[in-house]
Amino acid sequence: MKNIFIKLLYTFIVLLIFTSCKEKDAIEDNVLSDDISLVKAEYAPDKRVALFNVEAIKQKESYLLKGESNLPKAINALKDKLKAKSINFIDSIQMLPSKELNGNIFGLVNISVANLRSNPKHSAELATQALLGTPVNLLKKEGSWTLIQTPDKYLAWVDDGGIIEITTSDLSSWKSLPKVIYTNITGSTYSKSNKESQVISDIVAGNILVLLDEENGFYKVKYPDGRIAFINKKEAQLYTDWLQKTKPTAESLITTSKKLMGLPYLWGGTSTKGVDCSGFTKTVYFLNGMVIPRDASQQVHTGKLTDEIKNFSQLAPGDLLFFGRKATDSTAEKVVHVGMWIGNNEFIHSSGQVKIGSVDKNAVNFDAYNLNRYLRSKRIVNSKNDAIINLNSTFIFKD
Repeated sequence: MKNIFIKLLYTFIVLLIFTSCKEKDAIEDNVLSDDISLVKAEYAPDKRVALFNVEAIKQKESYLLKGESNLPKAINALKDKLKAKSINFIDSIQMLPSKELNGNIFGLVNISVANLRSNPKHSAELATQALLGTPVNLLKKEGSWTLIQTPDKYLAWVDDGGIIEITTSDLSSWKSLPKVIYTNITGSTYSKSNKESQVISDIVAGNILVLLDEENGFYKVKYPDGRIAFINKKEAQLYTDWLQKTKPTAESLITTSKKLMGLPYLWGGTSTKGVDCSGFTKTVYFLNGMVIPRDASQQVHTGKLTDEIKNFSQLAPGDLLFFGRKATDSTAEKVVHVGMWIGNNEFIHSSGQVKIGSVDKNAVNFDAYNLNRYLRSKRIVNSKNDAIINLNSTFIFKD
């Protein structure tokens, strides 16, 4: 009887210790999970523009931190939190850019329009596009695909045919070279200084190439991969000249937007080959010297509020109008569409195609659907928001 009692007592003690350990581990797991979530919320609240994929795995008396990030400050903040709570951990987080890139941490878009995907495969969603001559940050490779970050911080995958990998010194040298920017909506580059020669490639508005020379009314240019081509001077400008005189005025924004009338809607499109709603406003502003955030739900957080009660008399041409679902007691606001005000009670937007709608109930192009889901308007011209890049003060394409 005594032996049975001792065995039962021993079993109880073992179970008590085991349960206490399990409870302690559960508490620590929750602490780690909470800390990871807090750091992510502070440093990478929008996964479209910041990469912070980290998890903690229990290993005996410590935790293994796994995952990847391109945010050193976020990783350091997480480790400081864990150290302050005396939690033992092993740091196995991969910092990007990956060491496997061997120093080629930059790239230049090498085709007229690079299609950037949400995952490393051609069947994945078209997330956005990048134009010829755009410098991008390279983060890691997966087969023939590279995860990149565009100047507006957008993260997406591009296949090897879309970019040329370069080093930091290569990028610096490229920025120092004279360039031309293509200003027609679409066109071609040629093998010789005449339009009857062999086409080298298509070209679209906003494409940027290194200038080599001028010949017979053509610019002689160089692609990132070394191809030589010729562009009709009537269809392009010297980049420095274009930049000097390019300003997002009411007149220039309206003129640019109307040049894109009838352009087909393309989910993920941000070029004159096709645009989605925010890709349209982004393209219009880029062709007027400003890089604005990629998506409507990001653009809405920039600029100065000009209206939120349908008092459209307060709007100026160039203001962005946002549409979607208003917040309720149980649901958050959801911004799903954007257009640009052009005056005369009208806005221009990409919906099926680039077209003009009106908020005037008596107009033939009255857009009741979008008026009913109107949220607010913002003015981003002259905005000093960190998410907006003015090419005259932030030198993406030149030093």
